[in-house]
Amino acid sequence: MKRAQWILIAGFSALLVSVAWAQTPEDVFNRGNELYRAGKYQDAVREYEHIIKQGYSSAELYYNLGNAYYRNEQLARAILSYERAAQLHPSDPDIAHNLKLVYLKTIDRIEPVPEMFFIQWMRAVGSLVSPETVRFLFILSWVLLFGSLATMYFILRPDILRAARIIFFVSFVSVVLWATMLGIQSFQETIQDKAIITAQIVTAKSSPDDKSVDAFVIHEGVKVKLTDVVGDWVKITLVDGKVGWIPADQCERI
Repeated sequence: MKRAQWILIAGFSALLVSVAWAQTPEDVFNRGNELYRAGKYQDAVREYEHIIKQGYSSAELYYNLGNAYYRNEQLARAILSYERAAQLHPSDPDIAHNLKLVYLKTIDRIEPVPEMFFIQWMRAVGSLVSPETVRFLFILSWVLLFGSLATMYFILRPDILRAARIIFFVSFVSVVLWATMLGIQSFQETIQDKAIITAQIVTAKSSPDDKSVDAFVIHEGVKVKLTDVVGDWVKITLVDGKVGWIPADQCERI
C-alpha cells in the first residue's frame, strides 16, 4: 500500500477517534435511552455504565441503569442502581416504586428488628430537608443571630431594639433547630454504610475464614450493613440482627 494511502487511513482513524471523544455524556445518555427503547438492554447498560466510569452521576442516570438491569434480568445490579438513585433523590416516587417492586423479586424475606422510636423519628426528620438546604439555613440563622446582637448593642432606638430582640429569639431557635438537623443527618450518614449482595448465593461465616462455621445463607439483592473489614472479608449485619463475614467481592457498596 502506498505511503499516501497509509496517511489517509491514519488521518481518517484519528478523525473517528476525535468524533468519539467529542461525544458529551448527554449524547451517550440519549443513545443509551434509544437502545433501551429498542429492547437492547445490555447495550443500554454499557452506555450508562460508560458515563458513570467517566465520573458523572445523577438520580436519572442510575434510575435508567436500574431499569436496563431489571429488563436484562440482573436483579442485584438493578437494586444497586435504584438504591444509588434513591440516595441522590430520596423523595422520587418512581424510584421508590421500582425499588419496592424489584425487592419483591428477591428470594429472601428478612423481617427487620423493630427500631427504637427515637431512631425512627431521627430517620423521618433527617429525610425532610436536603443536607445542602440545612447547611444554608444554619449559616443564615447564625448571620441573623449575630446581626441582631450587633444591632441591639449599637442601636438604642426602642422600635429597632424591639425588632432586633424578635429576630434574635427567632434566629436563636433556628440555630438550635438546624444544628440538631445537621446532627441527625450526620448520624444517618455514619450508619448508612450499606451494600447489596451481588453474588447469587452467599454463605456467611462466623469469622473471616473459609474454614469457620457457617452463620447463614442469603441470596442476591439483599441489602446489608457493613460494619468491619478484615483483608478480603467484610462483616455484614442483616436487618434482623444476624451478623456474619463474607468475601468482599460478593457485595457492592451502595
